[in-house]
Amino acid sequence: MAENRIARELESRAKTERPKQWQPASSLPPPNKEPGYAYRWIRVSTLGQADARNVSAKFREGWEPVRIEEQPQFKFLVDPSSRFKDNIEVQGLLLCKTPEEFVEQRSEYFQRKNNAQMESVDNNYMRENDPRMPLFKERRTTTSFGRGQ
Repeated sequence: MAENRIARELESRAKTERPKQWQPASSLPPPNKEPGYAYRWIRVSTLGQADARNVSAKFREGWEPVRIEEQPQFKFLVDPSSRFKDNIEVQGLLLCKTPEEFVEQRSEYFQRKNNAQMESVDNNYMRENDPRMPLFKERRTTTSFGRGQ
């Protein structure tokens, strides 16, 4: 039985790897991550119309435009008619960054807001509770998958 085996040196991992497959090009390639910063594409225009309200709101939240010197791989993707000179704007989206602490604080803020809304709905719902016929309250979700044929 040991005679039928191939010598380990002759085995190749390339033979056991899956063949690479073609994928369509992404219109927004991911930026090179800088430690401590989170990146996001911010909408600056829709169908050629400027969206100043969205941009100013994101800037007030702490997002800063990324300069082309910070991410030179985007040099040839940048829109030459952009309002944001020396920054990275692609197809009406501006690449911005903010410290990761801001992202965490924002997530916590919206989680607290969501919890307060859920508590308010529960209190309103449970106000109608009658001990003779209690309302059922379950805070659990499940996911099920069908069986393939």
